[in-house]
Order: sequence, then structure tokens, then C-alpha cells
Amino acid sequence: MAKFQDLINQSTPVFVDFKAEWCAPCKMMTPILKEVKQHFGDRIKIIKIDIDKNPGVARKYQIRAVPTSMLFKNGQALWRQSGVLPANQLIQILSQYV
Repeated sequence: MAKFQDLINQSTPVFVDFKAEWCAPCKMMTPILKEVKQHFGDRIKIIKIDIDKNPGVARKYQIRAVPTSMLFKNGQALWRQSGVLPANQLIQILSQYV
């Protein structure tokens, strides 16, 4: 949990993809997030959190469905959404914060 806090406390926006191995829609996020990373480069950090391996983090942020995406900056949650979004829509949303 402390390591997660360290990650999201950065001044660079941190996109967190909460996922699970058994979740089929979660697997769809991988190519989408690659495209997002290519678009923003070093202006954003993207991490994946497996809710089954990190139940404390999932509980703290009340993750009830996967995939759930959250964007943090300086420890503050700026944006959150459950479900799969197309890359172009996700880039458009994140552009407001990055």
C-alpha cells in the first residue's frame, strides 16, 4: 500500500488500470493503454493494479468492477471510470489533465 501511495503522490499524472486476470474486458485495455502511452509519452505514467493481488488498494478506492481506470496527480484522484474506453476517447479525456 505504501508503494502505491508513493507512486500516486508524484507530480506527473499517474493512470491506474485496476484489473483482474479473470476479466476479459481488462485484456482489451492493454492495446488501448499502449496507444495512450505513445500519445502522451513521459507526460503520464501508466500502471496496472491486479485487484486480487492488491485487495487493500482495491478496498481503499472502492473498486467494485474491473476494469476501472483512475487518474492521480499529487496523491489526488482527478478522474475515474469503469469499463473499457476506446483509445481516442481516453486520450481526449486525459488531455484535460496531462
